[in-house]
Amino acid sequence: MTENTPALWKHLLPRPKPDTHKYDRGHAVIKAADELTGATRLAATACSRIGAGLVTVLSPAKADFFRAVLPPDIMVRKALDPSMRNVTAVLAGPGGGDAASPLPDFDGPAFKVLDAGALPLPGDFSGVDARTVLTPHDGEFARSFPDLSGTRTERTAAAAKACGGIVVLKGSETVIAAADGRHVVNRHASPFLAKAGTGDVLAGMICGLLAQGDPSDHTAMFETVCAAVWMHGEAGIRLGAGLTASDLESALPGILTDFIG
Repeated sequence: MTENTPALWKHLLPRPKPDTHKYDRGHAVIKAADELTGATRLAATACSRIGAGLVTVLSPAKADFFRAVLPPDIMVRKALDPSMRNVTAVLAGPGGGDAASPLPDFDGPAFKVLDAGALPLPGDFSGVDARTVLTPHDGEFARSFPDLSGTRTERTAAAAKACGGIVVLKGSETVIAAADGRHVVNRHASPFLAKAGTGDVLAGMICGLLAQGDPSDHTAMFETVCAAVWMHGEAGIRLGAGLTASDLESALPGILTDFIG
């Protein structure tokens, strides 16, 4: 089993040039939760902190609430708008959602990250393609893939092959598997990450890092997801005892600086 280490992905991390524009760093769109709004806040702030050039939260029901509580760099809209250009990644599911509800449709391809409530129903992978990442914990995985057996690694690899996307099975040893058969295990983490909301942060980090790539060329997608998972674990290690999910983003600038300056 290959272990997830920086040697796998550090050379692929996005590095802004002196003349980089915010649109060059991608535009991530996050579907807001109607009730568990904290999950949306955690995902959105992590998405921005890891480097996405723009982050927009879509909230038809609670736009005014999110405008009041989110950092001012995160845009909030009630619906899609023609000005929302260069969308490169979309996240749905943190805090709830409906697996049968379609994601926003944008011009051109976009990476998709599906978490929690947006994870596919058993046997229905119509909303999953090669640009999609699924981020279940063990319980959610069992609901989406009830017929798989074997070790966690074997089941994750089989799930990725079945759905055609990348599957991140979260846990003390997170397994990351792609449809082409590649898979790694991430042991670089802290037991103090066993807290509510840390998975929402991870989903936002994956979305924000993917947003800085090119959805029309997803050859480095697997490595990008591995990078986000490792950095999430590193944030937990650096913060240690007493951390909460909302603390994790504070560790990201130091981690990113270690790799890209």
